[in-house]
Order: sequence, then C-alpha cells, then structure tokens
Amino acid sequence: MSAAARVADLRHPPAAEEDHRQGPQGCPPGRLAAPLEPPMGALDRELETLNARVPGAVLQVEERPERGMFWIQIRPEAIVPVATALRDDRHLDYAMLIDLHGQDFPDREQRFECVYQFHSLSRNRRLWVKLRVAEGESVPTLSGVFPNAEWCEREIFDLFGVPFAGHPDLRRILMPDDWDGHPLRKDYPLVGRRPVILFNSVDDIM
Repeated sequence: MSAAARVADLRHPPAAEEDHRQGPQGCPPGRLAAPLEPPMGALDRELETLNARVPGAVLQVEERPERGMFWIQIRPEAIVPVATALRDDRHLDYAMLIDLHGQDFPDREQRFECVYQFHSLSRNRRLWVKLRVAEGESVPTLSGVFPNAEWCEREIFDLFGVPFAGHPDLRRILMPDDWDGHPLRKDYPLVGRRPVILFNSVDDIM
C-alpha cells in the first residue's frame, strides 16, 4: 500500500480499498483529485522554502505524520508575509485559508493563540500555522491576503478580545456591540449576566 493510501486509510478506512485511478466517489469524470502528498520530507522542503522567503519567522515545528498533520508556530508580526508566501510560492501553493480560530490559555504569558489552517489544492495537503499574543497585543490582519479572514478575525475579536491591526471593519459579529466581556475566554463567568438579545437583522453585522 502506498504512503498516500496509508494516510487515506487513517482518515477514512474504505478509501484505501478504492481504485483511485477511477477517482473518489463524487469526483466528476476527468477531474481526479490530487493524491495526498506523502508527508515524510514534505515539511522539510516547505520549511526550507518558507525560511528563504521569510527569514526568522518560524519559531517552532510540530509534526504528527501518522495523521498527516503539521503545525508551525511563527512570530505574530510575520503572519502577513508568511501567508503571502504560502499562497504565492509555487513550491508551497497553499491557495486556501480554510479556517482561523482562537484559543485561550490563561496560565501562559502569551495567553491567546490564533490558529490558521491552510490547504493546497494542487497537492491535497494542509498546514496549520499558530501564533501567540499576550493580553492587549494585536495581530496584523490577514484580510488583505485572504479576504475570508475578515469574518474569522471579527469572531476572534468578539469572543476573545484579540484585536487585529489594519482590519477594515473590526467590531463584534456575534454579541451585541455593548456586550461586556468576551465569552470564550476561560475566565469568563459561566452564569449568564443578562438575557441575550442578538441582532435584529443581517444588516446589523454586515
């Protein structure tokens, strides 16, 4: 069994038994999905390319090759050049930002973590990029590189209180504008403070 099939088998057992030359179920004829790139060695090549494009940006690397998962931690101020390199360099080709979410670790000095998930369509590969900031520190907005980041950044700002410098419309997206606090922080009270009345129409958040 090939390395690609072994990884597919971990994610979806029947996938390893399919004839991939015929394309996975639901794939139109003639539009075969790219095989999952074997993970071994791929991250080293990507790090070499990324370090050449943005020297000193990467702080730490974490690998789980048995699950085809890779994380890199970067300096917060490097997120825009790193994301631009991931998108534009043909050896990286991470053309999609799939997700961006926040996490809170109140015992850390840099308590907030932003996690970006990028996807390469041409190589059927994903990469997670993390950065950490302390209370009151801002993160450069990624909306100029990946426009869909604008909504995710508003959600993190709303629920964690992390500001994004340069964001074109940084305001709450789920909670009312006058809401006190940020509900996904670990130190946020579990008991409700008042009845929640959300937005009256979609115009309130657009």
